[in-house]
This record gives sequence, C-alpha cells and structure tokens, in this order.
Amino acid sequence: MNYSMHAAIRAGDPVAFRELFQAHHGVVYAHAYRVTGDWAASEDVVSLTFLEAWRLRERLRDEGETPLPWLMGIAVNVLRNRHRAARRHRHAMARSPGRTVVPDIADAVVTRIDEDERLTAARAALGRLRRGDREIFTLCVCSGLTYAEVAQALDLPVGTVRSRLSRARARLRGLTEEELRDLRGSSVPHGATVAPPATIRTILREPAP
Repeated sequence: MNYSMHAAIRAGDPVAFRELFQAHHGVVYAHAYRVTGDWAASEDVVSLTFLEAWRLRERLRDEGETPLPWLMGIAVNVLRNRHRAARRHRHAMARSPGRTVVPDIADAVVTRIDEDERLTAARAALGRLRRGDREIFTLCVCSGLTYAEVAQALDLPVGTVRSRLSRARARLRGLTEEELRDLRGSSVPHGATVAPPATIRTILREPAP
C-alpha cells in the first residue's frame, strides 16, 4: 500500500478496495475473534468494518504506508457498538418477566485454545482489564500493530499507547496469578507467585526500548 492506493480508496476505486479487503480482512477477523470468542460474530464484525470503511473512505488520510491502522480503528468502533447494543439488549431482557438473562462473556474471551489452566487464567485475566487497555493490548500484542499504528487507530498519542500497554502488561501479571489461584484452589498458597508458561511470558514481556 502507498499514498496512491490511499487516494484510490478515497476515490472509491473498487479494485483498490478489493485489494484492501484481501490484504487485511484476516487481521480484522482475528482481532474480532479475540474480543468476542465467536466465529459468527467475528464474521459480522468483518462485514460491518468493511462496509463502514467504504462509507467513510473519503476520511482516509495519507498517513503511513498502509491503511490498516485506519481500518482497525473502524473495527474497534464496530466492536464497541456491538457491545453497547448487547448491553442494551440484556437490560431490556432483564426487565421482561419470565426470561433468563444470559451473561455476556464477549469481552472476557480472547481466543478458543486448549484447556491448559494457565492459558485459561491468562484469557480470563485479559477480560478483566479496562476496555481501553484491553484494546491497546490486543492491537499491539495480538494483531501486531506498532505503537504508532495503534495510536492512529485509536486516535491517541503514541506515549499514551506505550504507557497503557506497559500498565496492561503489569496488571495482567497480577490478574493471571489471581485466576490461577482460583482455578487451583488450595494447591497454590495465597501470596505465591505462579510462573506463567513461555507463551504467556512472551506476551507479558515489556517491549525492547
């Protein structure tokens, strides 16, 4: 992607937009799935994201080598709107007699992986982060965007992205240990530090300066 591609997308060139979809729909889908834990919902998020991208194409600015940060910013907003709609639905159902409200676990599920209890604890811990910190963490660590790209996607200063990611990593360490204690019960003494597996140590490690 380059600035000429940005211009072609703004102009509504169907070939350019098809290339945008082919290049990045997988990243959008993976991010949506980490947030929702639902295959069908993730497909809906991809569709809505690219529909919104087409509608908002004239707002794409000539920033960076790829429109991915702009696209991921749209995806984040689609997910936020989806969560708000689900929350309104839950509240409405709670007011209806004779109905059972099903808890929304969308924000608590990161991905469907094996039953390893330490990874389960890490997923649960990620779901307990503040929404803004979780968005930055998943975009930086899971989707592989740079600090600058995440800043562009979320309309934040780069320094804010760095500090929030560092805070999220530190918070995740403590929350993962809490979740492990809950999973293992008395087998983990209170106050003990549980070493996470290598995969979790990798994502919790601070980035190189």
